[in-house]
Amino acid sequence: MFVGLVAAIIAFSIEHAIVEAGQMASLIGAVVLIGVIVGVSMQVAHHAEVLAHKVGEPYGTMILTLSAVAVEVIILAIMMSNGASPTLVRDTIYSAVMLDINGLIGLAALLGGIKHGEQPYNDDSGKTYSVMILTAMSISMIVPEFVPVDRWHYYSVFTIGAMIMLYALFLRRQIGEHSYFFSYVYPRAEGEEEEEEVHGSVPVSIGWLIAGVVLIGAIAEVMSQLLNHGLEGTGAPVALAAIVVAAISAAPEILTALRSALANRMQAVINIALGASLSTVILTVPVMEAIALYTGQPFVMAMTPAQTTMVAVTLIAAAINLNDGETNAIEGMTHFVLFATFLMLSFIGL
Repeated sequence: MFVGLVAAIIAFSIEHAIVEAGQMASLIGAVVLIGVIVGVSMQVAHHAEVLAHKVGEPYGTMILTLSAVAVEVIILAIMMSNGASPTLVRDTIYSAVMLDINGLIGLAALLGGIKHGEQPYNDDSGKTYSVMILTAMSISMIVPEFVPVDRWHYYSVFTIGAMIMLYALFLRRQIGEHSYFFSYVYPRAEGEEEEEEVHGSVPVSIGWLIAGVVLIGAIAEVMSQLLNHGLEGTGAPVALAAIVVAAISAAPEILTALRSALANRMQAVINIALGASLSTVILTVPVMEAIALYTGQPFVMAMTPAQTTMVAVTLIAAAINLNDGETNAIEGMTHFVLFATFLMLSFIGL
């Protein structure tokens, strides 16, 4: 956090000098700041994990995913205000879903399956998350393709209301009557020690978490300017900035999920990966749509045919793989290959 604060001060003081030094200097500066943002986001995730252990499931992974979404929304809002591509919001949400479901679950189930074989979890969580993600993405990123341009603001207001209703009911059930959907009791093997108690103060962790998110926003302000200048005219894929934003917000989740998979705790992986995907869609969309309504400038939210196909195949594969309460290396490989396909399509501009 201290390094991030120092980096933010330095970045703000020499931003114009870096831009004047040329594209290469801007690109190097952007890469350095992306590394700093990832480092600070790791600290945000650490304090989210402290809170998660204190309050238990399903609140724990909810705190972790919400902190990641907060980071993503702040970076997106800053980059859009700096004149980023009008498809950035759409591409970032799409990239986040591909990264979380295919990349994260794929790698975690593959590595965990190689080490432990079949890994159990509560299949109610996979089914609930999957149908919520399908509904939210259809409303906010498929249907807009058919909305007339002169009626976009009406549909934006509807989308905001629909996302709020969906998430309000989901959240109420997740922490209430259906909280058992998102937990799994693992039998402790003979001689296995209890998990170490996580030390840390809840108020202190909340303070550091908020400070970290604010710091990330400050660094992202400079990073977005340098990244835009560094990539200008280079012919880099349009979706590159979106993948960068999605990767920044997902970095802490990926490490946490991989540790859980290797420890044979697949329920945490499912909650983190699918919970992050759902939170990204259902929370990012209304915030960004509200910004679009305020500025009077709509974002392009309708996915391309290639993106729609990838989302459909991903959710069908997830519905099949996450239907029996156990993951294995074969299922992990199917999702990981879909993630590789997403990267390939992004590289060739689809």
